[in-house]
This record gives sequence, structure tokens and C-alpha cells, in this order.
Amino acid sequence: MESPLLYRPESLFVGGRWLRAGTAPFPVTDPSTGSTLGEIAPGRAAHVEAAAQAAAAAFPNWSRLASGKRAKYLTAFAAGLRARHDMLVELQMANNGKPRFEAELDVSDAIATFEYYAELATTLDERQGADVPVPDAGYRARLRQEPVGPVGLIVPWNFPLVTSAWKLAPALAAGCTVVLKTSEFIPFAELVYADIAAESGLPAGVLNIVTGAAEAGEALVASPLLRKISFTGSNRVGALVMRTLAERTAPVSLELGGKSPILVFADADLDAAVDFIVGGMFTNAGQMCSATSRLLADKAILPALVDKLTARVSTLKVGSPFEDGTEMGPLTTQPQFERVKQVLKEAEADRLKPLTGGKVRGGDGFFIGPTIYLDVPDDHAIWRREIFGPVLAIRGFADEDEAVRLANDTDYGLVATLVSPDKVRTDRVAAALEAGMVWVNSQQVIFPQTSWGGFKASGIGRELGPWGLSAFTGIKHIVEMV
Repeated sequence: MESPLLYRPESLFVGGRWLRAGTAPFPVTDPSTGSTLGEIAPGRAAHVEAAAQAAAAAFPNWSRLASGKRAKYLTAFAAGLRARHDMLVELQMANNGKPRFEAELDVSDAIATFEYYAELATTLDERQGADVPVPDAGYRARLRQEPVGPVGLIVPWNFPLVTSAWKLAPALAAGCTVVLKTSEFIPFAELVYADIAAESGLPAGVLNIVTGAAEAGEALVASPLLRKISFTGSNRVGALVMRTLAERTAPVSLELGGKSPILVFADADLDAAVDFIVGGMFTNAGQMCSATSRLLADKAILPALVDKLTARVSTLKVGSPFEDGTEMGPLTTQPQFERVKQVLKEAEADRLKPLTGGKVRGGDGFFIGPTIYLDVPDDHAIWRREIFGPVLAIRGFADEDEAVRLANDTDYGLVATLVSPDKVRTDRVAAALEAGMVWVNSQQVIFPQTSWGGFKASGIGRELGPWGLSAFTGIKHIVEMV
């Protein structure tokens, strides 16, 4: 793939200027071939501190700028993404290995997110100073929601453009200035935001972007100039982020892992259920915190469902996103490819027999076929651990109570899916599930207007919706005698 978006000799955007990192570049890989797609120089701790200083210097003016004017910049981000739509789709395909239809959804999601927060920002100033009823007529109380300050945003490699839009748009709308750290594996997509910032005249220092790996991330979290960190990634790294921030008592938002269930009841349409299972598990090759990687099905329909599911999965076309008809691409990074390979080896050693898949595809690239295990013990790692790959575990349940118990028996609580035409049942079960998002007879549709986040070890706080905006504001009450 040849694209101007892949050529980034100046890989840092700090204080409104592109800078050269001056470090040895590292290769960025095409996961379909294992070959080098491009190179990028990583930022170091000193670059992060310069970016934090730029964000701190820009904060007073940006936070005081009328929210309607901030909204216009957010609209410009949406327009800039739309103008680059085709290039960004192909970039997602080449760097992430996403099939075209998935890459198109990603770009559309990022555009919709900026448009939504532009709309919220338009009226933000109007909502300031709202009266708060108090029980004493001699006093008046008013509410303000003010930006928390310069913030650090750390995004993962599985959904570039999307997770950054979910953080960047509400932060800017709220009046925060930003230092965004890209994934070291998928750095190119986020740099487009700097291109748009420059062409839209965004004030210098409002948006700063640093590429890099652990050193850059650690420096970002440790910087005393950044008053909050919003992190999306693994639970292991999330715990390290929270530990560092605890030392300086700084707030944090964490969007972490999941081991989510999909529950199929006896009255379900099995063909529709198969569609929801495949979409919830094998989209992005299972590299989703929301992957519904635990299938719970009523024992009465389990054999028929398994037959339909294995027949469908065995025909899924796995290949390069640039091949016609590809439905599932490769795993995105070599380290993740190696981790999932190890999971399959452990399953084989434990004598779990896959109904389909369970093997690494030969040839180039990071390909692992969609894999299904039946009757996985509920204490097995494949049932309990987030795999972040195309590996589905199945168990049957005898009744609704057992289904809910098994679904909730996890350290996580991000999402769940229910499949049944019985609305009374789905309402009851949705209320009983410990999950931040429950889809009923639906694919995993995410709207900017609804929140994103979970319970238990799935994280702290919420993104999207008005809650995403609130995550970057602090509450101020003004109480006065009248």
C-alpha cells in the first residue's frame, strides 16, 4: 500500500508543530503478510514532557473559549476525517488487517463521535450556572461543570481512530487540552488528527500527539502537568497506570478488558443467533474488549445451535482484507499472534478438542482460524481469561437462573448479548446481568449517544454520551445568600 499517511518522518505533533523524534525508527507491520508497512520514530520522555508543557500553556485560553467556538473545531475534525475517508479505510485495512466493511465502520464511528460532541459543545455554555434547589429560601445554589485541565489520553491498537475519537472529542468539547499517545503498533491513523488540527487552525498546544511505546506511556502518566489520564488497554497495564496516578492522587478513567457472554434461549431464532454469535466473536478477529467469547445456550437447543454455528464458521473466509469476500482478517500484531498461539497449545495440552479451528494458518501473516470449544469447564483459562483472539467457548444451561449465574461468574462486566423473542424474559435477564451494555437480538451496535464502560474489572468510568463529556469536567457549586 502506498499512501501519504504512511510517510511520517516528523512523527510528533507538539505545540502546533511537527517535530522529528530523532530516535531510531521502528517498523510498522502489515499483519496480512508480516512485512514492513512503514517506519516511525518513537517519542521519548522528554518529548512527552514538552507536549505536556504545550498542553498546559494552551489550557487557559482554550478552556475560556466559548463552547460554541470549540464546537466548530470539532465539526472540522469530522469534516477532515470525512475528506480522508477512503485513505483511512485502506490504512485500517493495511495496518490493522481489518476487512473493508469493518474499516469503513471504524471511520464512520469516528466521524459520528466528533459530530455528536460538537452538538453537545454547542450548548455547553448555556447549561452553565443551572439552579440547584436547596431547602433554605435565603440561599441560591448554582452548578458549573468545568474542564479538569490538560489531560493525557492513551489508546490501544485494536481500534485506532475510534478509541481516540471517543476520548479526544469529549475532552476538547469540555475545554481540556490534550496529549494523545498512539499505539506503537498502529501509529499512523491517529496522526491524521494532527493534520486536521493544523489545517483547521486549532490553537497551538490544544492537541499534542506523541508516538512511542512504554517509555512514552510511563512519562505521560507520571507528568504532573496532566491532571487526568484516560487509558484504554489491558488490565495489567491499567493497574500500573492507576498505581502511578495514586502516588500523585490524580483522577483516571480506565476502559479495560472483558470476558463477555452471549445467552441464547430455547425460543431463539437459531439463524439469527448464529449471526449475532459470529458478529460478536469474530469481528476484528476477536480482538475486542467486547467480544462475546462465552456462549451460553439452553441445553434443549444446544446441539442444533452448535451444528448451525460450526457450519457457518467453517465457511468464514479468512484472509487479507484486500482479497474479495474476506470476512475475518489476521491478528493485528505479532505479540498478540504469539499469545493466542500459546492459548491454543495450552488447550491442546488440556485435551480440549476444537469443533473448528484451533490451528495457525500456514504461510505469511498472523492468521489464526476461528476456533470453537464445546463444554469448556468453567474453571478453565479459556472460559475465564480474556484471550483477545478468535476463540469461542461454549457451555449449556438448564434454566434462566443458571444462565444468569454463569454469565455473571466472571471478573469482568463489560457487555452481554441476549437472544430471545420473549421481551419479558429479556428485560428481566438484562436487568440481572452485571454488564455496562446489553444488546438484545442485535449485533454490537454502538451509538455515540449511549455510554461505554463496564462493571468490576472492566474499568472505571464511562465513555460516550453525556457521561463521556462529564468524564473530563469537574463539578463546581456556587452558593450565595440572597
